[in-house]
Amino acid sequence: MNNSAEDVAAWMFGELRNAGILYQAAAIEHIKTHFGERFVYVNENGNASIDKEVKKAFKKLHGGKAAWDRDAFYWGWTSAIKL
Repeated sequence: MNNSAEDVAAWMFGELRNAGILYQAAAIEHIKTHFGERFVYVNENGNASIDKEVKKAFKKLHGGKAAWDRDAFYWGWTSAIKL
């Protein structure tokens, strides 16, 4: 697999654009299966997380128009944005 962090971020952005919401758990499973384990790690709290470079590229793509819900573990569009 020759995928980059940008490839993973582009997939995440497409999912968010199509569904309006992207749950981290579902994203992690898809990323591990389709892009490889190297884009996922276990954070200091013992939870699976998405590689920081992927998240940085994802943020560039949505340009701050998506928000992370830290209680429900998903990204969704901010209320001001309609795509």
